[in-house]
Amino acid sequence: MLDLEAARTFALVVQNQSFSETARRLGVSAPVISKQVARLEKSLGARLLQRTTRRLGLTEAGTAFYAHCLRMLEEADAAERAVSRLHEAPRGHLRVSATVGFGSLRIAPLLPGFLARYPEVSVELVCDDRVVDLVDGGYDLALRLTAQPGALLVARALTAVRQVLCAAPAYLERHGTPQRPEELADHNCLRYLRSDDTGDARWSFVSEGRPLNVPASGNFATNNIDALRRAALAGLGIILGSSYRLEPDIRAGRLVEILADFLPGQDARIYAVYPSNRHLSPKVRVFIDYLVEALAET
Repeated sequence: MLDLEAARTFALVVQNQSFSETARRLGVSAPVISKQVARLEKSLGARLLQRTTRRLGLTEAGTAFYAHCLRMLEEADAAERAVSRLHEAPRGHLRVSATVGFGSLRIAPLLPGFLARYPEVSVELVCDDRVVDLVDGGYDLALRLTAQPGALLVARALTAVRQVLCAAPAYLERHGTPQRPEELADHNCLRYLRSDDTGDARWSFVSEGRPLNVPASGNFATNNIDALRRAALAGLGIILGSSYRLEPDIRAGRLVEILADFLPGQDARIYAVYPSNRHLSPKVRVFIDYLVEALAET
């Protein structure tokens, strides 16, 4: 592989027409410059300079290499300036992974404000409930709901998430409001189907300081949380879901929270994560800071 520093030294020698003058400008000794050029010639397998006691001249190979060398060094300098520019201020393309629910409900509404604040940043939000590989997928960061972000990731907590149980006012008017978890046996429980679902769904509660698992059965189950939410809003039954999905409906009165005193405290949070071996660029840093600020307000 071509040694760029040696190529840069060679170009300076040609421009200065002197090893000693090049050494003086670079603050090194003339033998150091001579050895760099010699290594370059050896790696290329060709003599580049004709050395005499009076002057330096380019060989045919040296003339051809010098022309390409200048263009190559210009491109290298341009590449270095481009990288430096990206790290001076937030700019560039930001690729973000998030779950379907959190990405669409909580992150997407915040993006117009972020893009207005940082007009030189573009955002690609990929919503997928699978846990993606950040490096292989080309993601700058991911937003994940978890209690353990992972040892190989840098994580910053964005917001806490709790489980809420609720139903539409119309459903509770028709069927009554359960006062204890055991009473859910007499209600239509809307179930979220997970990939490992066996059909024997149970909802977890805490009663008198002890865990209590209650069977959850009903006439509708789906692996789409938005479809489940719409069924609850239509008065079909009782839904158990994450606070970030259901709290807007609860605040608006479209759903009523029930059995809140029996639901266990949750350790899960939404984290912004990125690989620990990756330098935190300005665009990633300001995006995370913006989410912390915006989610705290909401």
